[in-house]
Amino acid sequence: MSERVLVAEAVGESGLELLKVAGLEIELGSDWSRRELEERIGDYSGLLVRSATQVDAPLIARAEKLRVIARAGVGIDNIDVAAATKRGIIVANAPRSNIVTAAEHTMALLLALARNIPQAHGALIAGRWERKNFTGTELMDKTLGVLGFGRIGQLVAARARAFGMNVVAYDPYVASELYENAGVVKCDTSDALYAQADFVTVHLPNTPETNGWLDAAAFSKMRDGVRILNVARGSLIVDDDLKAALDGGKVAGAALDVFRSEPMTDHPLFGYPNVIVTPHLGASTTEATDRAGYQAVEQIVAALLGGSVTTAVNAATIKPEDMEELGPFLPLCRHLGRLATQLALCGSIDAIEVECLGRIAERDTRPLVTAVLLGVLQGRTEEPINEVNAHAIADERGIRVSETSSTTAHDFTDLVRVSVVCGSGTNTVAGTTIGNRNRPHLLQAWGQRFNLQIEPYLTLFRYRDRPGVIGRVGTFFGERGLNIGSAAVGHSPADGDEEHAVMILTTDAEVPQSLIDELVESADFFLDGRTVALR
Repeated sequence: MSERVLVAEAVGESGLELLKVAGLEIELGSDWSRRELEERIGDYSGLLVRSATQVDAPLIARAEKLRVIARAGVGIDNIDVAAATKRGIIVANAPRSNIVTAAEHTMALLLALARNIPQAHGALIAGRWERKNFTGTELMDKTLGVLGFGRIGQLVAARARAFGMNVVAYDPYVASELYENAGVVKCDTSDALYAQADFVTVHLPNTPETNGWLDAAAFSKMRDGVRILNVARGSLIVDDDLKAALDGGKVAGAALDVFRSEPMTDHPLFGYPNVIVTPHLGASTTEATDRAGYQAVEQIVAALLGGSVTTAVNAATIKPEDMEELGPFLPLCRHLGRLATQLALCGSIDAIEVECLGRIAERDTRPLVTAVLLGVLQGRTEEPINEVNAHAIADERGIRVSETSSTTAHDFTDLVRVSVVCGSGTNTVAGTTIGNRNRPHLLQAWGQRFNLQIEPYLTLFRYRDRPGVIGRVGTFFGERGLNIGSAAVGHSPADGDEEHAVMILTTDAEVPQSLIDELVESADFFLDGRTVALR
């Protein structure tokens, strides 16, 4: 049976067609009530929404099969990302789908605000010819202040400069060179922007720090007669403070496309003669809607059919070329995480340290660290764990995760070393992949070195090295019908002249730990024995 995807809001036909081509089963639920959505959400692996559907924690709790939520748009304000991450659900969006549309809508409002177009239109169709009442202002040589110089802010700046405007911008997370290349003056503070701007357009992200950014204090630092535009998020402006600034004449006009709560039909500024409002149309063009739906569907298809989710907001976005190189090491890292934990057998894991050595260190190795965490924690937590929530669960459990890398690896082209740190010490294992088929090989365990291809069932012994031990283990296994596939032994001096050794075996069936305990107890030269199933 194919994976089922719920399309909870209307998207372009190209996105729906992509779902069909991918072989996914589609359910259209744009006309569902909240109650019906809650009752049926548990049947779907994928959920596609726009801005109206509230994907909150209670809804996510009912989504037992859900693996991916995709937002056909830039923002994710209507999705509880933390709740989704906790459940191991990928959340993705379409971050570039509507940037041109939003920039163009900003310019439309900028022009309308400068030339009083909506007001003049309303008067004329009402039978009033009032040219003198709607005298506007030119954009030429005026200064536009852009708060937030990201993708949309940059597009707005480019279009404003085409109208002959001077553009200043404030964004502490953008390199100076980008401002220079765009012909925009960089402001070191928002106050510096306020002091220069005739128009202020806000394109900041929606965060606790930016909530209410344009407040009474900000308006007081602006030029008299400034005009304000918001095509970003309603929470960026304190409505009461904007109203007071309009009433007092500090602000000459405002154009608002977004509001603190939506849909909004009774805002205190509705009806103001110098305020233009639109019902969140920043992303509303045929092209943007189709583009957003298609890009969001691409992420759903990738998440459900094993591709690369490139716009996940709660999982690392990895370049395809990096994933191509690192992919063969993912199973190895899972095995090493599981093996290191089983061999440590400590009361609590304090930290996990991952070292990536060789050519792989030139890549973005975050997926390898995540794979190690999956090996360590899979099946050991109350909630399901996967690539999305592995780090969150480790952090929640107080497990420190660290990564180091070096492009130099001795003896092998690539090497991964995993250490599990606990109260009793540190246990380290290491491995690599070998051959055209990238078979995972174990190279180090229990302080000894060897080279053995990793198979689903491993048994390890640590013992005082003396003749006959390998034969004794073979006889013991043979008498109990256990077939040994391969074996390797590592030695090192310890305890004076006596050597310690580690033997690792592969078998074609799982070996009960009770049998290993029986063998270890049968002779005093055995120090320890473990069986590990890696399936």
